[in-house]
Amino acid sequence: MKLKSLLFICLLSIGFVTAQTQRSSISGTVTSNGNPIPFSSIYVQNGKGTNADENGSFTLDITEGTFTIIAQSQGFKTQKKTITVVLGENKTINFSLSEDTFGLEEVVVSATRNQIPKREAPVIVNVLSPKVFKATQSISLADGLNYQPGVRTETNCQNCGFTQVRLNGLEGQYTQVLVNSKPVFSALNGVYGLEQIPVSIIDRVEVVRSGGSALFGSNAIAGTVNVITKEPVINTWEINSNVAVIDEKSTDRTININGSLVSEDLSSGITIYGIYRNRDAYDANDDGFTEITELQNNSLGTKAFLKPNDNSKIGIDFTAIREYRRGGDRLDLAPQFTDITEELDHNTIFTGADYQWHDDDYKNSIEAYTSLQHTDRESYYGGLGGGRTAADSIAANNSFGNTKDLAIVAGSKYSHNFDNKDVLTTGIEYQLNDTQDAITGYNRLIDQKVNNFGFYAQYEWKLIKDFTALIGARLDHVDVDGFYSIQNIIRQSNVEQTVLSPRFTILYNFTDALQFRGGYARGFRAPQAFNEDLHISSVGGEQRFVILSDELESEFSNAFTASLNFTKDFNKVQTNLLIEGFYTTLENPFTLVNTGNSLPNGSILEESRNGSGAKVMGANFEVSISPSSNLFFQLGGTIQRSRYDQNQVLFEADDTSEGEQDVSTDEFVRSPNSYGFLNSNWQINDAFKLDVTGTFTGSMIAPRVINDSGFIDLVDTESFFDVTSKLTYHFDLKENFHVELSGGIQNIFNSYQDDFDSGAMRDSDYVYGPNMPRTFFIGLRFGDF
Repeated sequence: MKLKSLLFICLLSIGFVTAQTQRSSISGTVTSNGNPIPFSSIYVQNGKGTNADENGSFTLDITEGTFTIIAQSQGFKTQKKTITVVLGENKTINFSLSEDTFGLEEVVVSATRNQIPKREAPVIVNVLSPKVFKATQSISLADGLNYQPGVRTETNCQNCGFTQVRLNGLEGQYTQVLVNSKPVFSALNGVYGLEQIPVSIIDRVEVVRSGGSALFGSNAIAGTVNVITKEPVINTWEINSNVAVIDEKSTDRTININGSLVSEDLSSGITIYGIYRNRDAYDANDDGFTEITELQNNSLGTKAFLKPNDNSKIGIDFTAIREYRRGGDRLDLAPQFTDITEELDHNTIFTGADYQWHDDDYKNSIEAYTSLQHTDRESYYGGLGGGRTAADSIAANNSFGNTKDLAIVAGSKYSHNFDNKDVLTTGIEYQLNDTQDAITGYNRLIDQKVNNFGFYAQYEWKLIKDFTALIGARLDHVDVDGFYSIQNIIRQSNVEQTVLSPRFTILYNFTDALQFRGGYARGFRAPQAFNEDLHISSVGGEQRFVILSDELESEFSNAFTASLNFTKDFNKVQTNLLIEGFYTTLENPFTLVNTGNSLPNGSILEESRNGSGAKVMGANFEVSISPSSNLFFQLGGTIQRSRYDQNQVLFEADDTSEGEQDVSTDEFVRSPNSYGFLNSNWQINDAFKLDVTGTFTGSMIAPRVINDSGFIDLVDTESFFDVTSKLTYHFDLKENFHVELSGGIQNIFNSYQDDFDSGAMRDSDYVYGPNMPRTFFIGLRFGDF
């Protein structure tokens, strides 16, 4: 009897163990219009997942129960299906995804610092994809940023091509540029960096307008521009070459090489990219002085990942940029023998590493990261004003300088997903920016070190199905140690302060088609040198320097936004309408004032001071229509007003007895009240595609220095409409070898500034409107892409 009982217990135990280890699985394919979608993501909602293979097939082990299975792939609308599985059963489930024409389902990270579908983000996130860069014939990041509402890039110097991006009307230093979500784009990078980053290395650019200091620290008052570089996804390679002829005078030549290699089990991969660019200088008014600089860019980068197991991922990235640019006159001579030369030779490295981990249920995730940027710049900012005196020759030889810039970011982030789908995110971050910019001959030095320790926390509260609130704040302790000198003037900045930046946003879905978003964010900027302060321009044959005021105080902002987003398909016609209002107040805004004083060597001095309060208000709109997968139309724009509470002094008269008076205005200069963009694509057939894109820049006030004391005239500029047309022909030599030929015209109507200052005495900062005149281009692209 005992033997029978023991045998029964053994059999029962074996059956129990077998039942515990026996599992179920689901398998199937992911397709679109009958074609497989390789490497798409398939996962259980709030649970584990897998990736399809190159044929779109997948298998996912699962326990018994009822689950929501999600299929997702970049460029396609997410699809969900509910399935009930019993123990030991293997079920088949297939997904057929439709194209996500407007990118509403793509995953973004800039809204909450977590991966989240764009449609579910509690703030508006605009995404620029390689498709937009190709359509607009963009070579660098600076070329393509204009093609979204509230965003405008501008060139600020004839001699060096200094560029900056404005969000909602605010200058470049109000925008935090991120590289792979890390704030390593320093104040020095803000001078020329937008044109140094080639689009060939960019996977996408995420733009969040309005305050972001609660997530990414100071200087994100206007918002963030997050540059995500390419990550290996599939085995691919391509070579792309373009030649452009600027106004039938100058050529711009580029070659891009990209390649990715991914292991068969998708556990590791690497991508490598490189660019060679050589652009000739361009002289618009035949005065012998450049309006577009000579430019050479050689960049090489890589990005790789390794998944030690299903729960963790290690990533590294590295980009090296060597850029040389020169403007002025007589570019064939050494700079000290010319009337005006601005010459910059940059060696820049961006590198970083991160580690990500999550548990089996995706409820807890941890990320640790570090990034570094280092720039070594040799510069020449000189001018003789057309003269050949001994004093001029001494000044010319004193114009050589050297800059070293280091930015380091290190931090960690923890996120917890609650069963009710709420998400708690906390993190700590350390930022260092150490800049030394010296021109010994001018006795000019910027020696600045900024340390920032930040702690942030946010709670994504999903009260009901259609309502999400994001409540967060960041506590920053900023330490600025700065020494600034020019000739006989010495200033110092020793600031140590702790600032709390709160943020609150909501998302409410009135219906499946209509969404409302609204929010408030507080931002700040500590007294320190920014991009404009590190730029030296020439006027009247003399150099113009910027120095910080002794009494410069921190600047604060309060930003309010509200938007309505309507998305609906009418049969096969996809439509999207976005209307967004914004209102930002600035306390103690940093402004540049021309002091009217000349330094002992004759150079002009500008001072960075706190102005009166200011307000920026307006509305962005975006309309997108896609009648079919072959047609796409998009129109966007901004109407705004940027005003100081009181008239702001731009020129401070030094000697009123000579008839000079202060020049002031209550308007932001170089800030048009209206601007916008157009983007349309027509896939004519399998072989031909036509892109027509354009930007509109409304009238603005542009300051123009008209004498050697720095006296300013305020000019009301004209409006511009810059249109580009591009035709692409695609054919396949074999299954895995594709070829594209393209050609077109940028700025078809030659809408370009026609009143540039000329000669050695010009104001080189008097630049506005499109960045180039009518330009013809052709391109060749081939590879397995």
